[in-house]
Amino acid sequence: MGVAHGFLFMKTIKDFKVSGKRVLLRCDFDVPIANGVILDDFRIKESLGTIKYLLENNAKVILMGHEGRPGGIVVESLRLNLVKEKLGEYLGMHVGKTSDCIGKEVEDTVSLMKPGEVLLLENLRFHKEEVENDPEFAKKLASLGDIYVNNAFANSHRNHASMTGLCKYLPSAGGLTLEKEIEMLGKIIHNPKKPLMAVIGGAKIETKAKFIEEFLELADFIIVSGLIKKEMQDKGMHFKDHGKIISPLTHFGSLDIDEASIAMFREKILTAKTIIWNGPFGKFEDEVHKKGTLEIAKAIIESGAFSVVGGDETVEFLDRENLVSMFSYVSTGGGAMLAYLAGENLPGIEALK
Repeated sequence: MGVAHGFLFMKTIKDFKVSGKRVLLRCDFDVPIANGVILDDFRIKESLGTIKYLLENNAKVILMGHEGRPGGIVVESLRLNLVKEKLGEYLGMHVGKTSDCIGKEVEDTVSLMKPGEVLLLENLRFHKEEVENDPEFAKKLASLGDIYVNNAFANSHRNHASMTGLCKYLPSAGGLTLEKEIEMLGKIIHNPKKPLMAVIGGAKIETKAKFIEEFLELADFIIVSGLIKKEMQDKGMHFKDHGKIISPLTHFGSLDIDEASIAMFREKILTAKTIIWNGPFGKFEDEVHKKGTLEIAKAIIESGAFSVVGGDETVEFLDRENLVSMFSYVSTGGGAMLAYLAGENLPGIEALK
């Protein structure tokens, strides 16, 4: 079985007998939180299918994840308590939680688990060893489980202990979300319906330059936001197929895009058969400045193209506008999605081979 993707061949959870086994499931619980409220629980919802599969198959489910960037210290506001509550609500059952992710308390709690129970470990990044991919830390995590499952596609471009280190010590597999991500993104890499376009918003050109460079070879055109265009100019960046890059006509640093640019983008988007979208086109949090991003979303929907969207802010925006279901596929990853589509090997996926 497993998933074939280019040279990738990995096992999935369906290749293992999980009944009675302790399954360490790495999820993506890094959700936006403000004033003690989860703003967008899309990533939590995406983990449910894999968790339910394991419960139906009588596993002991031990969940791992992180929230934010605490830098290896305990930050009270970044504890996973809100995630635990949300999981309990969606699963309709009690979800246990530990106050750390390694140590005696955790070992004792895990030893008392029965099949069909769920336990959430505390934020992995409270230990600097997680990000450093420390082998001893990975071993301590591994001692809690019999099987390791990576279901955190959005974090798979990170070479962290819970993403790659664990694979050295336990039989490893991809979860249902990870499998779906690879399958859907694979459609774009291997067999896209043309014209193929990418719509790249937001800022931070350094995280998107490699994607733009690589993807220009495959794409018919790439629409970029004013901020990205401005950064490209400021840093003197030149891409091989520069003629395929379309940007707003004016006001590169502004909070939204003007009517003329919206009309030009819309015309291009409506010709596409496959569209990847990552990043908003303005300060969408303010009602006044969300028009450009909303018009891009509407044009993509109207185009009827196979549409894949990713990135925290983009998904948060679509969730707010109740448009998530209108897209062919919504990826849990932002940076990971762009890296994968640019042909990079993601450490978390490579480690499963």
